[in-house]
Amino acid sequence: MERRSFLRNFTFAGALVAVPAVSTLTKTPKDSSGITGKVHTNGKGIARVAVTDGHNIVLTDNSGRYELQPHDDAEFVYITLPRGYKIPEHNGIAQFYHPLQGNTNNFDFALEPIDGDDTNHCFVVWADTQMISKEDCEQLKRESVPDLVALTKTYPAGTLFHGIGCGDLVWDKFELFQDYREAVGATGIPFLNVIGNHDMDIDALGDDGSDKTFKQEFGPTYYSFNRGAIHYIVLDDVFFVGTAKKYIGHVSEAQLHWLKKDLANVAPGSTVVVSLHIPTNTGAARRNKKEEEMGGTVTNRKRLYDILKPYKVHFMSGHTHFNESWEEGNMMEHNHGTVCGAWWTGPICGDGTPSGYGVYEVTGSDIKWYYKSTGKPREHQLRLYEKGRLRSAPDEISANVWNWDIRWKVEWFEDGVAKGEMEQRVAPDPWAVELYEGPKLPKKHKFVEPTLSDHMFFAKPSAEAKKIMVVATDRFGVRYSEEIILS
Repeated sequence: MERRSFLRNFTFAGALVAVPAVSTLTKTPKDSSGITGKVHTNGKGIARVAVTDGHNIVLTDNSGRYELQPHDDAEFVYITLPRGYKIPEHNGIAQFYHPLQGNTNNFDFALEPIDGDDTNHCFVVWADTQMISKEDCEQLKRESVPDLVALTKTYPAGTLFHGIGCGDLVWDKFELFQDYREAVGATGIPFLNVIGNHDMDIDALGDDGSDKTFKQEFGPTYYSFNRGAIHYIVLDDVFFVGTAKKYIGHVSEAQLHWLKKDLANVAPGSTVVVSLHIPTNTGAARRNKKEEEMGGTVTNRKRLYDILKPYKVHFMSGHTHFNESWEEGNMMEHNHGTVCGAWWTGPICGDGTPSGYGVYEVTGSDIKWYYKSTGKPREHQLRLYEKGRLRSAPDEISANVWNWDIRWKVEWFEDGVAKGEMEQRVAPDPWAVELYEGPKLPKKHKFVEPTLSDHMFFAKPSAEAKKIMVVATDRFGVRYSEEIILS
């Protein structure tokens, strides 16, 4: 996400006025007999695989065959990958679809079984790689790719990984999609991709045509797949309103109807992972004491929540360039810090979160997670600042615990003596202030500014204190610590 002033004054009514009535997409005529095909492994059909055109869904029969009458607006036929099979990919980019073009009406899908069982697996979320130059691309390849490769090697041989490119894969420079592809291909794991606001054709007349280039590169903008006991869903929640670079966070009616049909094949109570670019909700408006921005969260999220109510849901999002989570009932959202940090200007995001990505470890229907900072060990989960480093807290030490959520505990020790829990306050990160605050910083992109977060913690040491240690314990009981020596 790039900070843009129009979002502050952009109203929903204005957005509706701007949406054109005429679609810009060129549709391929469909044969009235429908489309057919087979889902198979080595010629043997796979039964009960969901096949869709993005509007209707059918299941393959016992021989793996399907027949589907495509919707007039359909552009692809694609499958919901069943559990137990490798994610089809080409150079790291998932290939689970066929474009509906030409005179062909028969589309087969060949799948390869995995070796062993996929009940336990891992995935990573790369949010906002967002390259605008070749220099950005080279940094992605030089730093982020080797970091992910090294991470996967720390797991037992044969551990299944997949990646989710959570939108803003590039920064309006579509020629850099090739660099993104090269980077993903070098990670050694398949990536499934989400469209972001910087991945849209901004010369389109409206939302219908804004995803043309993305679809050419990566296929459908909404789809689902299974791995182990987890059902994964990808949605397009960036609604382009057909003028300048204006958009709102909104899940279209067509997607919501498709989602209901998709979930009809998923048992209630299952764990569902939903990836989208714009977060469904954040605490930004509360922290900044401003109205919620139309391009900052999903405007019709309550309808989405209602559809997902029967499931245990984890939302994966990006867009904000800060790290945050919220949890309510059966739903939790993980809004990720970015791979690009503060738009490739420095090592941290505006909230002090290091450039990096989310790592998720799946065991059956349960998920554990942590944030992996690029170039740092897995244990790097907080940063401790000396007394007065934040100007507004001259007598206090502070700690940034960027992947904090309501089930963490953050405690401090003075010269080995336990002093209890630190005070959580909405505040900026001191290092982010030093790097990004003011009209002259940072040199590369001067719009970058420090942002407020909920994951800053404070304590006031005594005048005699010599050593301070902070221990942060996550929701899974894992302890992380940092210490400083006071002068």
